[in-house]
This record gives sequence, C-alpha cells and structure tokens, in this order.
Amino acid sequence: MRKTLLLFSAFFSINLFSFAQIQSGPMLGYSEMKEVLLWVQTQKEANVKFMYWDIEKPSTKFSTDEIKTNKSEAFVAKLIADNVLPGKRYAYEVYVDKKKVDFNYPLEFQTQSLWQWRTDPPAFKFAVGSCTYVNEEAFDRPGKPYGSEYEIFTSIYKTKPDFMLWGGDNVYLREPDWNTKTGILHRYTHTRSLPEMQPLLANVHNYAIWDDHDFGPNDSDRGFVSKQQTLDVFKLFWGNLNYAFDKEGVTGSFQWADCQFFLLDDRWWRTPNDRSTGSRDYFGQKQLQWLIDALKFSNAPFKFLVVGGQVGNPAKIFENYANYEEERNQLFDLIAKEKIPGVIFISGDRHWTSLCKVERAGTYPLYDLTVSALTSGASAPVKEEKDVYVEGTGVTKHNFGLLEVSGKRTDRVLKINIMDKDGKEVWSKEIKASELK
Repeated sequence: MRKTLLLFSAFFSINLFSFAQIQSGPMLGYSEMKEVLLWVQTQKEANVKFMYWDIEKPSTKFSTDEIKTNKSEAFVAKLIADNVLPGKRYAYEVYVDKKKVDFNYPLEFQTQSLWQWRTDPPAFKFAVGSCTYVNEEAFDRPGKPYGSEYEIFTSIYKTKPDFMLWGGDNVYLREPDWNTKTGILHRYTHTRSLPEMQPLLANVHNYAIWDDHDFGPNDSDRGFVSKQQTLDVFKLFWGNLNYAFDKEGVTGSFQWADCQFFLLDDRWWRTPNDRSTGSRDYFGQKQLQWLIDALKFSNAPFKFLVVGGQVGNPAKIFENYANYEEERNQLFDLIAKEKIPGVIFISGDRHWTSLCKVERAGTYPLYDLTVSALTSGASAPVKEEKDVYVEGTGVTKHNFGLLEVSGKRTDRVLKINIMDKDGKEVWSKEIKASELK
C-alpha cells in the first residue's frame, strides 16, 4: 500500500497537479438548501478557492472565499458555496494559487430540495459503512496486511448515492499516531489520500461519526488523555453540519428530505469497560437527554440513530451497548414512554454485517443495522450471538449498505440493500414507516 500511495502521489504531482500539489480531495461535506461545504487538502501552503455553477446555467459562475492552507491544519481548506438555490446540481472546480486543477473524473455537488408544502418528499439513497483500514507497512503490525479490497470505494461511487454515512473506525490510529497531533494528522492524511476513495469523496456528500480507532487506541473511552486532539482533527477532516456540544464529542444531526439522522458519540462520555464503581455511561446523560429531546421534536418518518457500536444486540460481549444495561434500558424505555416513532439504529464496529430486531412489548420493534467492514479484516459472529439476527442477513466479507427511502409523504418505505465489494447485492429488506409506530 505504501508503494501505491507513493505512485499515486507521483502521478498527481507530475501529471495533474505539478503546480497545485493536492494531497487529497476535493471532498463534499454537508448539503443544505442554501449552502454546501467543500473540502480539499494541499501538499504545501497554498491559496485555495472553489468555482461553481448550476449545470443548467454554465455561463454564470460563482466563487467561494479564498483561503491559505497552513501546516498546523495539515494544509486543509474548508470553504462554503453559499450562492446556491434549493434542488439544484452544480459543477465545480478547484483553484490552487490561481490555477485550475484538472481531474479525470467529474466534480459535482447538489443542494437539497425545497419540497415542504409543495410536493411529496423526494426519494433518496445513501451509502453506509464502517471500519476502513488503509495499510502503511512501516507502522502496521507485522504479518498479513489488515486492509484490503479498496476497490469497494469505486463500487460505492458507481451506485451514485446522494450521500455517505461513515459509521466509525473511518481511520485506524496506530501506536505512533494517537498521542500527538503530528501522528493524528499523518494518519488522517494517509487514509484520506487513498486513490480509490477520491471520486467518491468528490461527488457524494459525506457525514461521519467516530468509534474507538479514530477516537484513540483500541477500546478507548472518556479517560483517553488526547481525545481533544483527536476531536479537533476529526472536525478538520470531516464536513458535518453541526456539533451539538461544541468542544465535546462528535454528536450532531442533519436532515435529508423528510428523514433525520442523529450522529451519536459512543466514546467521549463512555465509562471504561472494566470500571466497577460509579455510573455506567455509554452515551452519558448529557447526550442521552439531548437525544430524547431531539427525537421528540422531530417529525421524521424515519429517525436514523448512527452509532459506532452495536445497540440492538442483547449479547453482553465485546463492546456492545448491552454491557451498559441500565443506560440501554433507560434509552429504550424513554423511546417507548415518549411514544417516539420511526427509530432505526445504524451501527458498525463488528467487522461483519447483520440486521438485529429487538421486539418490545406493546410497541414497535427496534431494528439495528450493523454494516462492517469496508476494508478492515472481516470477522464473524460468536456463539453468544446465535439466533440474535434476522435470518439471512449475516455477511462476513467486505461490504457496504445502500439504503433507499421512497414513497409518498404518508407512506414512506426504507429499502436496505447490502452490497459486496463489487457492488453486487447480497441481501435486501424493506421496512415501512407505518411499521415503526
């Protein structure tokens, strides 16, 4: 992999960006009706801006502000396209030091539609996956490389989702990385520079949470001393719409069409797994109460709760939410008592994919869709998890989810498609919003 990245860098610097020296990107962040976030990373200090235009009106071009990238922020530029209208597609260009950078794939973004009070909400689809390991021989564990089949990102790109949800472990910090800003920035830069990832980043809007490996060491928790540094770098490299607690965690939310997505943090407030005294926090009360308030306020037919680790799995193994039984019961009880409809969990971490269905007396079942792994080593369920999952949904090879929401405003339907690394369907299932009330 190290040789591949060197060749990739050489190809870019010699053939495409001899003057620009783009390291990674561009990448699309959030999309709203009146603005879109655009991201790019250069290899050295440079002045950066984006030009963009409605693809139906190419003669009228707009520009973002221009900023200078700097070493302390890994030469990252985050800029806002704010001269846009709802429901449009835009082409865009990247300018570095006044010169346009050419790419051998298209660069386009979209704004969300203004459908409210006008039409049924639009159909849309989004990709989801977790656990992205990109090999770097000098810093990997000896033996067989842990990452493989990076072509999965090309397959995701070809499905043309509206956006992608990165479900945690989006990078794997190594021992030389997690204690210093230099190491953390190196790891994020190395992973973000993967050649196969670039067209996907440039044309699909991206939202992300984290889990232990992009938060810190394996199974790390609120006691990790460098978590403020990893949070700062997470915010630098991703383009989420908001952060509910400013300097604490990655919690946030966004809406796409009529559906709402709640990006949750299972690390920042988490009690150490083996601590035997004090409260047993997973999300923590501060985040949990915010979540219930936000769910109660939302009128979305599907409310997707995106979490790094498994929520639905009742087996008290590994780092499942079931190990924090009191808080898990509290969350499930609050969802029931507050009569909150439409809740579906999306999780990662486990290096295999499955759908868990938690039956609840007197109300609708809670589904937890675990999607993993994208490129990290594949795994399989253990004996404690027998009969926990919906039959036929287990996948123990590299895969991703492609979720589609469609139908009239009062009859929305979610179709879950699980795809292999080549973009071939492994299984699918439909869930109606009317079933989650």
